[in-house]
Amino acid sequence: MGEASVTRERTEIHVLTGPTAVGKTDAAIAWAEAHDAEILSCDSICVYRGMDVGSAKPTREQRSLVRHHGIDLADPTERFSVTRYVECARQSVQAAAGRGRRILVTGGSGFYLAAFFGPVADEVEIPPVVSQEVRRLFNSGLESLLARLRGLESAPLPEWLDIRNPIRVAKALERRLSSGRPLTELREAFLTRPGPFEGCKITYDLLDRPDDELRRRIAFRTKSMLSQGLIEEAEWLLSLNLNPELPSARAVGYRATMDWLERGRRLPREALAERINLDTWALVRKQRKWFNRLGLSNS
Repeated sequence: MGEASVTRERTEIHVLTGPTAVGKTDAAIAWAEAHDAEILSCDSICVYRGMDVGSAKPTREQRSLVRHHGIDLADPTERFSVTRYVECARQSVQAAAGRGRRILVTGGSGFYLAAFFGPVADEVEIPPVVSQEVRRLFNSGLESLLARLRGLESAPLPEWLDIRNPIRVAKALERRLSSGRPLTELREAFLTRPGPFEGCKITYDLLDRPDDELRRRIAFRTKSMLSQGLIEEAEWLLSLNLNPELPSARAVGYRATMDWLERGRRLPREALAERINLDTWALVRKQRKWFNRLGLSNS
């Protein structure tokens, strides 16, 4: 177990995280029952109503064992931001403390997880005219976003910006246009801000498994999801005509299944399962990078 910060405040938050399919849900319920705690989900897809199977959301039976927070907060057609998550998390922590209970945060969504270890949002307001311009460039492709951003910066784009991720580049461009300040200056100002849970005592456990074992667990989970309703949930999401920029439309498992459905199920289900497995493993690699960035280890 690691300790991220110790303060004089009495509010205690324990974070139990790890890559997808590692076994966080069962471990979290066991920990919460042993420590008289309530669980706060830290999963960016579990916030959406109706996206149950594909997000591996805790079942009703599991939620009956321990009080859960951070689940079923929005419709898939809504854009649920990290700022909104932080507001929900603060309310949940306060409510649990009022009942004399600890909060166990569990999940593997990087941006949400980062809120418990430092700042996650700045004070830059994005005017509608900027949002419209960036959306137009986003629809034109990643190179259009990068060209606009490079034209504003007097120095090469910083290494910490993931220039292969159009969502990250679009957000950087929005803030650059709205503030008129270089990206490096914006980041320095951001990093000096206090985190939303700065006054709490944060401890953590990081779960992981050997790659071969984790790949087997991912394959088993994918097979189970496909037999338990993932396809039906994806059909429902397609009926909503989601904006492709929404997190709900890009979620691992759901995106592959929606693509498969839109192509008329021409490929065998085994091919769909393999695509989901590959996408899930890519998510695992991304999650592990987040854990390293946040300074978390299971040593």
